[in-house]
Amino acid sequence: MANETTRSNSRVSAQVVIGLLVAAFGVLFLLDNLNIIYLRHVIFFWPLAFIASGLVALCSDGPRSGRVTGIVLVAIGVAMLGNRLGYEFISWRTFWPLVMIAMGGLIVFRTLGGGRVVHVGTTPYTKDDAKSDNVVDITAILGGFERRVSAPDFRGGEITAIMGGCELDLREATLATEAVINVFAVWGGITIKVPPEWTVILHGTPVMGGFTEKTARPPDNSKRLVVTGYAIMGGVEVRN
Repeated sequence: MANETTRSNSRVSAQVVIGLLVAAFGVLFLLDNLNIIYLRHVIFFWPLAFIASGLVALCSDGPRSGRVTGIVLVAIGVAMLGNRLGYEFISWRTFWPLVMIAMGGLIVFRTLGGGRVVHVGTTPYTKDDAKSDNVVDITAILGGFERRVSAPDFRGGEITAIMGGCELDLREATLATEAVINVFAVWGGITIKVPPEWTVILHGTPVMGGFTEKTARPPDNSKRLVVTGYAIMGGVEVRN
């Protein structure tokens, strides 16, 4: 129950950030229509989109890599905004290699971090537990990942796609009652295939991205798959 409350509060926090951002753009467009400001001056500050996306990621209770990505997005936005304002904190020739180093470090961290905890519903699992088919812990960065799971008691897990794509096929798996998958997609896509007898519940928050469900409606909801997380300039699709 406490975990559900925390997840709900985190989702509300992220939606508040998104709502404030949308409202701010609405005010700016209104002021432009009233000839109080000029929209081209607003476009000058477009790197704020990176900062907003990073803040949404930092509000997430999903994969830890999502928060690392949030810090990177905020750093990119601040650097680009500072450059436009005439403050060059760091040259672009130095900045982009640093971003690549950070991504490489994230890959190594997730690969070698055997003690990392994956939270599935109210139950924590270590990365060693995720080696079985019951719990998944998938990351795709600048690449693609495909996996088929046929576990007799699927529990859920985490999926992260950063400028890459992930496809998880669960059509041969079974559920006891409920499983939770935390997703985090940034400039990437995640596809989850489920059996037709599963009820899919989406609790995702899209930021210039989208969540799509293309599944059949089962006669009952005794087996439920909850998909929660964020799609930032990316997409998450659940289908049969």
